[in-house]
Amino acid sequence: MRRCSLSIFILFVTALSVAAQPRISSNKEVHNFGQIEWKKPVTVEYTITNTGNEPLVLTDVTTSCACSVADWTKEPIAPGAKGTVRASFDAKALGRFEKSVGIYSNAEPHLIYLKFRGEVVREVKDFSRTHPFEIGQIRIDKNEIAFADARRGEKPTLTIGVVNESEHPYEPVLMHLPPYLKMEAEPNVLLKGKQGTVTLTLDTDLLQDFGLTQATVYLSRFAGDKISEDNEIPVSAILLPNFSQMTVQDSLNAPAIRLSETEIDLSEKLKKKRKASHSIVVTNEGKTPLQISKLQVFNSSVEVSLKKTVIPPGETTKLKVSIRRRDVGNKKHHLRILMITNDPMRPKMEINIKR
Repeated sequence: MRRCSLSIFILFVTALSVAAQPRISSNKEVHNFGQIEWKKPVTVEYTITNTGNEPLVLTDVTTSCACSVADWTKEPIAPGAKGTVRASFDAKALGRFEKSVGIYSNAEPHLIYLKFRGEVVREVKDFSRTHPFEIGQIRIDKNEIAFADARRGEKPTLTIGVVNESEHPYEPVLMHLPPYLKMEAEPNVLLKGKQGTVTLTLDTDLLQDFGLTQATVYLSRFAGDKISEDNEIPVSAILLPNFSQMTVQDSLNAPAIRLSETEIDLSEKLKKKRKASHSIVVTNEGKTPLQISKLQVFNSSVEVSLKKTVIPPGETTKLKVSIRRRDVGNKKHHLRILMITNDPMRPKMEINIKR
């Protein structure tokens, strides 16, 4: 009987260990730079998502040669959250290249490989792949600027690649910059057929509140240009609390949030009713009070109500989510709820809604 009980216990523990684990996924397996200019270093950024139910830790990142170096998110990535892996290539050797980036983590398998490839040339002539977005006669490599998971006190940067395909010298300028953004162009003037960069620095101390802040900037197409829908670039930043000064003891005694679910499907209910609702249970599994400091929705059809914003250890509260069918609008729009907490492992929680 004891042997049978022990076997059942071992199977139970094994099942729990399989069920509760981090999982790693990337937004792309291969990045193609296309043509890049000789001796002009380039950087690729992979977005890493933890699709498991335990924190994901990237323990090391290696590259296949000395011509490339990598940087990555060092903090644990909470379930459902995202981190980044960046790889820079020095472009010192002419010709085609294909390199790999090895990512070690606490997920299974412990090592995965991502790749990047391209061709180093003395003069780039085809920018359609490297800079796919056109604003007038200017090409850029991204059409939105998103500072994901920035923490108070940090000053992260993002770079936009710019190409001048006009017949005249061009000075890159971003108009209507909000006060929390600073830009620097390199070089200040681009001649015909030349490329440069615009670097944006986010001053998180100037953001007013935690959660998502959105704005719009406008890229000038020529000297004296005006703003319009044709040259607008959306900007977003998600500000999180900074736990860098937290001690080991503090982390052991920290709050720990758990949601009963992070995906809601209200499509069937909305077929029958004008308004559909669903409740999510929010639990504090930590040792100190859990504070929900921000709760954001991004569509007028979504309503939320939270019974308590401070949840003592071991207790729960309910988050009620409602959607009005007539206000949903374009089904392509992503409906989500953003929650900011004082859980150092999960300061940002996202709830996705299908309707």
